[in-house]
Amino acid sequence: MKLKINLLLFASLTFLSINQASAQNGWINLFNGKDLKDWNIKIAKHDYNDNYANTFRVEGGLIKVNYDGYENFDQQYGHIFYKKPFSYYLLKVTYRFVGDQAKGGEGWAIRNSGAMLHCQAPETMLKNQDFPISVEGQILGGDGEHIRHTSNVCTPGTQIVYDGKLFTPHCLDSKSKTYAGDQWVTAEFLVLGDSVIKHIIDKEVVLEYSKPQIGGGNVSNYDPKIKQDGKALTGGYISLQSESHPIEFKEVKLFNLERYSKDKAKLDKVLAKLLN
Repeated sequence: MKLKINLLLFASLTFLSINQASAQNGWINLFNGKDLKDWNIKIAKHDYNDNYANTFRVEGGLIKVNYDGYENFDQQYGHIFYKKPFSYYLLKVTYRFVGDQAKGGEGWAIRNSGAMLHCQAPETMLKNQDFPISVEGQILGGDGEHIRHTSNVCTPGTQIVYDGKLFTPHCLDSKSKTYAGDQWVTAEFLVLGDSVIKHIIDKEVVLEYSKPQIGGGNVSNYDPKIKQDGKALTGGYISLQSESHPIEFKEVKLFNLERYSKDKAKLDKVLAKLLN
């Protein structure tokens, strides 16, 4: 009898494990909750993978972006890149702003960070380059006074098509509400190659645009061989920013949609489950 019960228990646990694995199929935890071994770092004015002043660190199961080792921020913009590129995916990032801005940070950078999409490879950035050529899913925290939408788009070295026209200004606001204080916020970014990108907050699409491509300005000290204006951005690396205000990330995960990129019916079916 005891053997029979143990076998039934084993079968039940195995079935549960299979179901859980199936439910998670396609999701990749980009952040493992323990360390930054799957990430590479590029901070302006510093060499590739020099984590200056321990800017990016893991403490208490969180990625923390901190400036306690800086005397002055001095435009030392940083980015931490996941180790491999993606093209079709749903990215989910849970973040919160904490503390005070670093001394020397720009006024516009208060409670300002971003998830950079379709980034150039980090090793191709020059030492003094400020931002990777990419499409930025800009995340902002409320300052207690002003309306500050989050999940906006900014375009360092890139351009997008919005409302049927090439959008050439640097940033475009979403229609999200303002999230003030140190509350956790989850932002999702649906990226389908060079066709469409959607920014999602609380299951609502707050911004949508298409045809990301290299072009325009808003990036400096780059290698001109990398900035090939007019080139479609079909894929690239994902990075998180350090822009002078401390921020913490507790979840960074991605559902890889590459396998559905050639089958719209299957893609739509998967997205219906993911986004509802």
